[in-house]
Amino acid sequence: MFTFLINALKVIFVLGFLVLIHESGHFLVAKLFKVRVNEFSIGFGKKLISKTKGETEYSLRIVPLGGFVSMLGEEERSEDERSFSKQSIPKRIAICAAGGVVNIIFGLLVYFVLLLCMGNFVSKEVDSVVEGYGAEASGILSGDEVISINNKKVFISSDISEVVAKNGSNDLNIVIKRNGEKRNIKVAPTEEKVKSLGIYLDDSDECKVSYISKDSPLNGKVNLGDVILSIDDENLNGDTEKLSKLIEESTKEVNIKIKSSNEEKVISIMPKEYSNYYIGVIFKQADKDFLTRLYYSWFETGDFILSLADNVKSLFTAKVSVNDMMGPIGISKTVSETSGIRDFIYLMALISLSLGITNLLPIPALDGGKIFILLIEAIRRKPMKESTEIFIQMIGFSLLILLSIYISYIDVLRFF
Repeated sequence: MFTFLINALKVIFVLGFLVLIHESGHFLVAKLFKVRVNEFSIGFGKKLISKTKGETEYSLRIVPLGGFVSMLGEEERSEDERSFSKQSIPKRIAICAAGGVVNIIFGLLVYFVLLLCMGNFVSKEVDSVVEGYGAEASGILSGDEVISINNKKVFISSDISEVVAKNGSNDLNIVIKRNGEKRNIKVAPTEEKVKSLGIYLDDSDECKVSYISKDSPLNGKVNLGDVILSIDDENLNGDTEKLSKLIEESTKEVNIKIKSSNEEKVISIMPKEYSNYYIGVIFKQADKDFLTRLYYSWFETGDFILSLADNVKSLFTAKVSVNDMMGPIGISKTVSETSGIRDFIYLMALISLSLGITNLLPIPALDGGKIFILLIEAIRRKPMKESTEIFIQMIGFSLLILLSIYISYIDVLRFF
């Protein structure tokens, strides 16, 4: 019971705090532009606490899964000079964008501070080379510092991993610094093949499917939340390492017993062979002085921002499906399972980033959808009909509700 209460408090705190800073962004920018704010609310439904200060009512409501800032002229246009609808388009865009921007800035700042205080960084200096790999054959030595790879300047070691992963089997042009002098070295990456089912399993005591890649041999044959019971009659008992070993050692089709919706079935598939490429170097740990940590924290955060941009791009290129998303149930489950303050704060930063980015997508009923309508108004040089705008927002809201229900269903399958 005590554990349940602690987990519930963790979830309420994360969701409540992130909604608070999100709505505070809208609120503060609205106040900056002297827009009348009628109510600032955290949560939905029945009011638990309510206090009016000045012209604004501040309230806490019973359902802590959101919040809102109610401005004069936001829902229905008003001729009052202090209404939202009478503000210039740039001001209205700034008010709409403020919530998501605050969430993104908060998430990135927390991520940066966590790295600065607790990160263990790997330098660009070679500690040793792996026998039999391309780096050894090309003459790379311990103490060499990697400056660039395939004409891309290297700031952190992940820059190297990224280029190698995209390069495939082609030779790599690497510039290293040795004894103060730069040298150009050509390295042939070493190929390693691994057999896989193309799925990810969650961290529970079951081999439960939490992600299925598009090129997985199990794609279309299993669902999220299905449990892998055995491979060729070898019971797994939740041992994911045993599953990986059996797949890697397979030389023919394997019979996989799956538990799906309380029913068991057997699927025969051939594990897929994937090729991974490595140059075969081990890098030294970076120094722990403040300036070094500041350097690596800055570039690691920049790398993280680029990965976020790639993820957003994937939303518009069909590389990410709805099944890869997580709703309130999944977020609550993940937050409740965090162990330690670092994991908790890190997850809060990720959720804040996700909340901010999602809200800025050009989807009706979200902040990004409102911004998109304002941009159309700027192009047309006249506002959209109020009835048309309300209709678009209602359609968007209805679709979001349906999407939320579906994602919640996926969360239940994934986690329970």
